[in-house]
Amino acid sequence: MVQPLDELFETPSQTAGPYVHIGCIPSFAGVQGIYPQDLGTSPISEGAKGTHITVTGSIYDGTGWALRDAMFESWQSDAQGRFPGQDGADPKVNGFCRFAADGDSGEFTLRTVKPGLVPARGGGMQAPHISLWIVARGINVGLQTRIYFDDEDNAADPLLARIEQRPRRDTLIAKRDGEGQYRFDIRLQGDGETVFLDL
Repeated sequence: MVQPLDELFETPSQTAGPYVHIGCIPSFAGVQGIYPQDLGTSPISEGAKGTHITVTGSIYDGTGWALRDAMFESWQSDAQGRFPGQDGADPKVNGFCRFAADGDSGEFTLRTVKPGLVPARGGGMQAPHISLWIVARGINVGLQTRIYFDDEDNAADPLLARIEQRPRRDTLIAKRDGEGQYRFDIRLQGDGETVFLDL
């Protein structure tokens, strides 16, 4: 028997809004004491092997406005291209990080080690990359993309090779702008729209 909805009405659908921060990174949202620290605060711990890097950037909407409520999750291999649980993987690299854009500037920062080449299905190697999942107000389904690096040989990467419009590959390439420093901006639509993956 279906209950008549005389008093209770369906709530409007919501996108991520501020709630994703409260649930996923509560201390960032100003909610203290739920966990000793937020899950995924860093993809590495002290002593991680490899080149330590910092990736900064912003995520822009179609008007060029930097989103200040975006949250990201990253996943990557260690410097040797191994993931946690694989033989020989660096125990100081857990590979997962959850972080948010700055509430004032909209800029995000990811501090990690530069990942290594990863074996591809069917042979060959994937170029060093970091996978990103992005949510924010107005994004109903999380967006997936990757960060590659402009000082690596990306020519044989199977994912980049599948992008037919060659100039769009550049939207996945972080630009080196200092020793161990990279810039990676994400554009949701318009000129320079970032390539998003259907995974």
